[in-house]
Amino acid sequence: MRIAIIGTGKMGKFFAEVLKQHELFLYDVNPEKLNGINIENAVISTRLDDITEFNPHLVINAVNLKNTIPVFKQLEEFISPKTIIGDIASVKGEIINYYKQAKNPFFSIHPMFGPTFADLNRVKGECVVIMEESDKKAKVFFTEVFEELGLNIYHFSLEEHDRTMAYSLTLPFVATFIFAGCIDIKTVPGTTFKKHLEIAKGLLGEDNFLLSEILFNKHSVKEINRVQSQLEYLKHIINQKDSETAFDYLNKLRKNIEG
Repeated sequence: MRIAIIGTGKMGKFFAEVLKQHELFLYDVNPEKLNGINIENAVISTRLDDITEFNPHLVINAVNLKNTIPVFKQLEEFISPKTIIGDIASVKGEIINYYKQAKNPFFSIHPMFGPTFADLNRVKGECVVIMEESDKKAKVFFTEVFEELGLNIYHFSLEEHDRTMAYSLTLPFVATFIFAGCIDIKTVPGTTFKKHLEIAKGLLGEDNFLLSEILFNKHSVKEINRVQSQLEYLKHIINQKDSETAFDYLNKLRKNIEG
């Protein structure tokens, strides 16, 4: 299969390596990102119109969320209407509306093993989502690729995906941001503090575009409201100094994290 990968950041390079047995076209507007890519027979270019001659069967749009739709619109004049186009974005947002009017068949996936905490060389056991609206050929193709990698595959609709990501991504992101916003680095850190600090440094070491696109999920505020509700209840327990209520609360938390 001829596969074009647009954007060679961390995930673009990951897919290039995983799919290197196919004919590849690798594009990035930044020549520096293409440096160090050593995949035999891959076409490497900083000119998007070069994709026309390559004539891909499938295009993986691996740029950041802000540029995903503009890149799709640029591609429209350079690729065949039969070419399957698709994204790997963490939040689908306006991409959903783009697909509704797209002339090309499309797929949408979300590898849930971001480079912050996952080892991209060892992704076995990690999770990936394939959107239900995706083109059937693309679904079969990516299912085979992901099964070979030993990934846990989930299937959501595009709308379900963003609702789920508000819980799976926004919630832990917000909890970490609150911790990072409140800490005094001069304090004497205990083991728990140090572990949380390690998570905060890892997360905040990520690209600003990635972090902000997770926050800008239209369902994020709902999750933040849930956080506020939990904090208010916790304040109530602390002010009351009621051991029985505190024990009940802690037991509920333990049940929530079981399994």
